[in-house]
Amino acid sequence: MKQNRRKHSPSFIARVTLEALKGEKATVELASRFEVHPSRIHA
Repeated sequence: MKQNRRKHSPSFIARVTLEALKGEKATVELASRFEVHPSRIHA
């Protein structure tokens, strides 16, 4: 079975990016909170 890829809105990407740049939480915590893979936050 083929899984569909998620398409995140620009506002979602901006929100995750701002949280990551603040540096208050670890990448793994942010990934869990926003339900994305940790490597996507680094990218």
